[in-house]
Order: sequence, then C-alpha cells, then structure tokens
Amino acid sequence: MEKILMIGASGLAREVLALAQSGTSQVVFGVLDDGWADMAESFAGVPVLGSIERAIEYIDIKLLVCVGSGEARKNIVERLAALGLGPGSYTTVIDPSVSNHGNCVPGPGSIVLANTVLTADVSIGSHVVIMPNVTLTHDDAVDDFATIAAGAVLGGGVQIARGAYIGMNASVRQKVRVGDGSVLGMGAVLLEPLPDGETWAGVPARPLRIPEALERPPETTASPAEGAP
Repeated sequence: MEKILMIGASGLAREVLALAQSGTSQVVFGVLDDGWADMAESFAGVPVLGSIERAIEYIDIKLLVCVGSGEARKNIVERLAALGLGPGSYTTVIDPSVSNHGNCVPGPGSIVLANTVLTADVSIGSHVVIMPNVTLTHDDAVDDFATIAAGAVLGGGVQIARGAYIGMNASVRQKVRVGDGSVLGMGAVLLEPLPDGETWAGVPARPLRIPEALERPPETTASPAEGAP
C-alpha cells in the first residue's frame, strides 16, 4: 500500500484523506504545513509532522500538494525542487469512480476526484486538481497547475493552460483556449479564447473590468496657501 504525505492542511487535503480511507491502495501517512506550530497534533485524524521543508526527511513516502490555488501549488513544488525533490517524489490520486476509458494518465501530483469523465485522448499535466463531476471530452489538454472546479464541462479540443482556473459549473466551447493563469467564473459559458492572466465571467463570458471610478486615483484637494484669505 502506497503511503502519501500531504502538503497543506486544507479542505482539498480532507477530500484526499476521505478518498484514501474509503479503501483505495493508498494511505495518508501525515501532513506538512507551514502553520504547523499553531495546529493541533493531528489534522482530520492524521499526524501533523511539521513544516513543508520536512518533506526531504521522508524520501520513501510519496508527496501530494493539497492546496487549492494553482499558483500556491507551483510555489510549493518550486520550494521542494530546490531541496532536490523532483517529479518522481510525487504520487497521483484518482477516485475509483472516474470514467477513464481513454486511459488518460495524469502527470505527477495530480488529483482527479469523484465522477469525473475523461473520454478519448485527454491529456492532464502535473499538479492539476480536478474536482468532482467534471467532464473532459476528446482531445482536451489540461496543463500543469490548472484547477477545474466541480461540475465544469469542456468541449472537444479545449486547451486549459498552465495555472488556469475553471469555476464551478462553467462550460468551455470546443477548440477554445483558456490562457495561462486566467480565471473563468462560476457558471460562465466561454465561447472564445480567454487571454493569459484575465478573469472572465457571465453568459457568454466577458472580461471582468474594474469600474472606471475605481480605476481613477482619488482626487486630492490642495490646501490653501498660507496667508490666503
């Protein structure tokens, strides 16, 4: 049975723990978190073993970064890489209920939760998080550190770029690209490419913009000159 050391005491970590406890071939050995000093000795029933850097002490146990933010996952992976922990240090967790007839093999560190559907020729990179009830259809490609929230649906040939976030119940039209580090809001319907680093929402999805009044610097009132009437 494979032992897992979770990085990050989070809601996602609790979901992974519940999956492991349901009778899979993986068991959670413990959790590492930078806030360990302010935590109890255990998290959801597993030992809290210290800060993230202590991962280097457990070279025989596979790691899994369990934080929801793709950017945060990337930062943690880079920290651990600086300690010499590469792709081979990580495991992949896939719920047994996932429909994967195309035999997609997610990259190291990825998490695919309950009732996700992967059809034909789907590609999933490293440290990707796919929440329950997501549908990825033929030729979809999900790059490293992306996050797809519960209930999202991607048409065929969709590209989800590195670190992008797809909100709950969002839909993406076939052959559309979601750019690096971009965000698609909950329930949005994306019909055209979403540029890198932008946040879109709505039906159809459009860029979210800061109101003009908030973009302008606040007006200042000059003090009257000394001695002025």
